[in-house]
Amino acid sequence: MTAPPSSSASADARQRRGFWLRTLHQWHWISSAVCLVGMLLFAVTGITLNHAAKIEGDPRVDTRQLELPDRLRPQLDAHVDGTAPLPPALAAWLRDALDAPLGGRAAEWSEDEIYLSMPGPGRDAWLAIDKAGGTVEYERTDRGWVSYLNDLHKGRNSGPAWGWFIDVFAIACIVFTLTGLFLLQMHARQRPTTWPWVGLGLVVPVVLALLFIH
Repeated sequence: MTAPPSSSASADARQRRGFWLRTLHQWHWISSAVCLVGMLLFAVTGITLNHAAKIEGDPRVDTRQLELPDRLRPQLDAHVDGTAPLPPALAAWLRDALDAPLGGRAAEWSEDEIYLSMPGPGRDAWLAIDKAGGTVEYERTDRGWVSYLNDLHKGRNSGPAWGWFIDVFAIACIVFTLTGLFLLQMHARQRPTTWPWVGLGLVVPVVLALLFIH
């Protein structure tokens, strides 16, 4: 004996609902796992950025001056003007002598001086080499761990790898949010307060923006 059409349609609807529930739950928990540490980091640094003036401590400044060895001075004439990386031997010596974050950065070459800026998350650093005398001036300013994490939040001076991480993290957050929205929609019938809470999450920032941000 075959089942009535209405019973068959109801069974198909339940199967479709079950499929979408399983799929959405799977994407939701996978994206939440990917986002977990990043969301915690960005939430905490959101607070520290909002209160940066109260939380950040005094910066620590390290200033040094030294002379290049004679064997490296001919490399100061590798370029006369423009932008180019330091010669490998010169960069290696400076890295060892100063523990400076040279990376593969390009320096600014002029007739009298070589200047290299080395900003990074939570720090600023620079060095200047006098071509005539071979004197190196170096200064590094460290602003502490809070500033370091705040700069990671903003992607400031963090390099391309961190920029890619932020992009992937943002995509995972979008997936997490949208799958959560669809799950809310599927469970809203059994949870009547669902849409009022969602509406509140929309209304509060809009009202604050309209009334208190000028």
